[in-house]
Amino acid sequence: MVKLKNSFVFLLLVFSLLISIFISTSVGSVSIPIKNILKIIVDNLPLINSLVTSQYEKSHEIIVMNLRLPRVILGVLVGISLSISGAVMQGLFKNPMASPFVLGISSGASMGAALSIVLLPFIPIKILSFITSLLTVFLVYKLAKTGKKTSLATLLLIGLAVGAFFSGLTSFLMYISGRNLQKIVFWIMGSLGTSSWNDVSQIALVILIGFPMVYYFSRDLNILQLGEEQAKHLGVEVERTKKIVLVLTALLTSIAVSVSGIIGFIGLIVPHMIRMILGPDHKILIPSSALLGGIILIWSDTIARTIIAPSELPVGIITELLGAPFFIYLAKKKGSDMW
Repeated sequence: MVKLKNSFVFLLLVFSLLISIFISTSVGSVSIPIKNILKIIVDNLPLINSLVTSQYEKSHEIIVMNLRLPRVILGVLVGISLSISGAVMQGLFKNPMASPFVLGISSGASMGAALSIVLLPFIPIKILSFITSLLTVFLVYKLAKTGKKTSLATLLLIGLAVGAFFSGLTSFLMYISGRNLQKIVFWIMGSLGTSSWNDVSQIALVILIGFPMVYYFSRDLNILQLGEEQAKHLGVEVERTKKIVLVLTALLTSIAVSVSGIIGFIGLIVPHMIRMILGPDHKILIPSSALLGGIILIWSDTIARTIIAPSELPVGIITELLGAPFFIYLAKKKGSDMW
């Protein structure tokens, strides 16, 4: 009965994600029928485009293929990355407040973006923010390591301290940024407005490599919930698992942040929602969180770009406005049972 429920919910999430992609792509200042979107996508598939010629406005094809579809697909991939990372971090730290940014990744990425805008304009923002976010994680891990062991509690505390330090550096760069201040603030708030197929291919490659590897450790993450000593007795190489999982989640989070800026609450809220419905088994939690994260970020971005059209809001504002009240409700309703 439980397996049937899990399968039904998973298929429902897959169907909802596909529907969300098409609806979001059709919505905007120019409304495009979903049937035309399907025709445009089919016509642009390799090999098929030379065999089929559909009837639709050429401007619709430009809007779909150059603007909306890469943005929607990027939103799905960013949502997947953040949600997977959140589910894994909460399992690894055994802490319901853990998120993809728990190791100072967002602060490191923000500092990289600010550095690129203010002092190093010859280095693209996306590249420098990716590099600095990864370096932040490795710095935190190095500082937290004692001998051959790494305490997760120490890792968490040092992550907060290093994140605070880099936030201070980012604030200083914002203070001296002059006319570039708005650009930094907009990036920090998170946005999918500059998305491109190049961004999609980069994050898709990392997910294709990272997701199967993270999923491989889902059994170990389940066992780690019993405690590190118990996990060792059951055959889990605890230190090796922690190291590999931290590197994988750092990669997934860093690539997401580099292409979208800081988008909060997706990685914190989504795993809790799935855990409430399907339970704490990471074999189910990780893929289901990935799907729901993509769905929520698609709709958050759709709201962000249409609510004050023709202008648009940073999507990070929408996820925080929706996520914070939901998390407060969840915490009050569930209390200690949310974990």
